Amino acid sequence: MDYRDKIEVYIDEHRQEMINDICALCRINSEKMPYKEGYPFGQGVGDALETALSMAEGYGFAIHNYDNYVGTADLNGGESCLDILAHLDVVPAGDGWQVTEPFAPLEKDGKLYGRGTADDKGPAVAALYAMRAVKELGLPVSKNVRLILGTDEECGSSDIPHYYAVEKEAPMTFSPDASFPVINTEKGMFRGHFTGEWEKSDALPRLVSIQAGTKINVVPGKAEAVLMGVEADVMEAAVKEVSDITGTVFQVEYSDYTDVKGDTVAKVTAVGKGAHAAQPYEGNNALTSLVMLVNRLPLAACKQTEMLKKLEECLPHGDVYGKALGIQMEDELSGPLTLAFSLLTVTETGLEGSFDSRCPICANEENVLQPAKKKMEAMGFRFLTDHMIPPHHVPGDSYFVKTLLRTYEAYTGQKGECRSTGGGTYVHDLENGVAFGASMPETDNHMHGADEFAVIEELLTSAKIFAQVMVELCK
Repeated sequence: MDYRDKIEVYIDEHRQEMINDICALCRINSEKMPYKEGYPFGQGVGDALETALSMAEGYGFAIHNYDNYVGTADLNGGESCLDILAHLDVVPAGDGWQVTEPFAPLEKDGKLYGRGTADDKGPAVAALYAMRAVKELGLPVSKNVRLILGTDEECGSSDIPHYYAVEKEAPMTFSPDASFPVINTEKGMFRGHFTGEWEKSDALPRLVSIQAGTKINVVPGKAEAVLMGVEADVMEAAVKEVSDITGTVFQVEYSDYTDVKGDTVAKVTAVGKGAHAAQPYEGNNALTSLVMLVNRLPLAACKQTEMLKKLEECLPHGDVYGKALGIQMEDELSGPLTLAFSLLTVTETGLEGSFDSRCPICANEENVLQPAKKKMEAMGFRFLTDHMIPPHHVPGDSYFVKTLLRTYEAYTGQKGECRSTGGGTYVHDLENGVAFGASMPETDNHMHGADEFAVIEELLTSAKIFAQVMVELCK
């Protein structure tokens, strides 16, 4: 039965109360902090969990705290039916905020600004108010809805295994930690880690070092190399050639290294464009551009020079689909495999590198990990990765997903459809978990950036949708 009119009136009447509760949570700095006795992820996250559970208890819900890893609020004592998995931890505040301070939430022009307003405290409170609407309106829900409030989503989700070690997964779970309509397909993750070793060579010209990348899931926008004995005109010609091919900007600084009889030392900085590893095609990889440049220089023959050429053969610039490694593939549900060469350190005696690949539903260790390992080991590298995180998929024609999509369409007037993502969500390891809300598809909330915000109307609409879904699924 459609209780839309009652639900909409209730949520609209509680608009300011809901905003106040979101603000109360967003004033708490819940970045992950060092362990403190009783607080596995620090005092701030623990304070946020305590505050949220107090809210839920005040609204008449039974609560439980699982050792400050996870907290829960139950709609009723009925059979387990639907879990809503949200999180209260946030990414670091960062710099560049202009509208307000990170932990001073502010309502302005229909938006609520502050760290956590969109990711994921605002959506968590929207889910709580959906439960309030169902409870206080007396809507006919006999099975239980459980709001699960996690505390470590941003730093590895170690909270979730702790919870599911003692509790069973509900028949259906959604996480309001993405966007509408429904994300029911998530690519797998294959993070290749490799090394190489050789004897030091003093022959000139030579490479002294390469340093590139900050995080494995970020396409490097900057990379640096130090070379010795390369003449300026030779460097200039190579820089022009590679810059024309890649679009990367190279900055070269020269100095005299007097300890080695005045040999020319060049520090080369490659500047490309960073991107998330799940969308490497949106960036311009400074690391792979720099390796290409080094390999275009007439360096003295040695094992290091040989290995760098083999490295480029395995992971060349512009190959964001794993073709050179022999793992290029795609499927209709989740699209193509993507690959970002994201971390590299090269010294005079060895190298260590990592790449981040997001793999479609058709991928597995046999057709992805093993071919990559075989190719790199044949080139003389030591390949250290021995497993991958498999893809995740919940059928789009399931009653669960169809109900979510139908309700979304009814409350928004927009077409509901299933989508896939190269990024992992909070429900990746849950058999029947999908991401559902809490922002509209066209909205950029500045998540993880300065001036993060949630559109208030979208949070209200989310709460209405969530309440209707509870009625539909948990009769």
